[in-house]
Amino acid sequence: MAAIAADAAQHVRIADGYFPVDTLGPGRRLALWFQGCALACPGCMSRHTWDSAGGRAATIGELLELWDTALGRGAEGLTISGGEPLEQPAALAALLRGAVRLRQRHARKDRSADLLVYTGHEPGEVPAEVWAALAGADAVVTGRFRVGEPTDLVWRGSANQRLVPRTPLGARRYGPHLARTYPPGPRVSHRADGTGTRLYGVPARGELRLWERGLATAGLRLTNPSWRP
Repeated sequence: MAAIAADAAQHVRIADGYFPVDTLGPGRRLALWFQGCALACPGCMSRHTWDSAGGRAATIGELLELWDTALGRGAEGLTISGGEPLEQPAALAALLRGAVRLRQRHARKDRSADLLVYTGHEPGEVPAEVWAALAGADAVVTGRFRVGEPTDLVWRGSANQRLVPRTPLGARRYGPHLARTYPPGPRVSHRADGTGTRLYGVPARGELRLWERGLATAGLRLTNPSWRP
């Protein structure tokens, strides 16, 4: 019990969280974006997540409450992105441990919700104890985003990135998608909340410009889009 309480009290800095998202893994998912990324990949659509002092402070307990609620609403998975989650390894490990415990309570006989993590790192680029924070993930997408290497593979932003199942559940959920490509059409979804518009997903090359033009046609002008320097 003490370990569970310590995990819940762990602090984390996040950029955003939203349910449901259906563009960052299979099914309807809770998506959480960690704040802070020193990799700063050129062409990244989420430059607002780079500043480690940006976003907002939270606790793992608060994020697990979001996960518990999402599971109660039928969530099929949790996707953790950023930012760079491995820049907050203790918080990431605590979140994944708690997420596993909660999904066990909600598990259905036909399917359990999976846990997917995006990291810009590859194995061996960070200390072993940092990479170990991914232990609870069922699958990971690894590698820098490279704007000059576009790909049509689902849930990957550039051709160098790899989707790696890590557990039997991960193999069942992601094995059929390792070589699957996107169908024609948008790869991102959007949400407007009165103060801004948020885009969720892995856009194709040129797709963000199409969003800007479409909004302009509708009489809306984006200010400070997160993919512009």
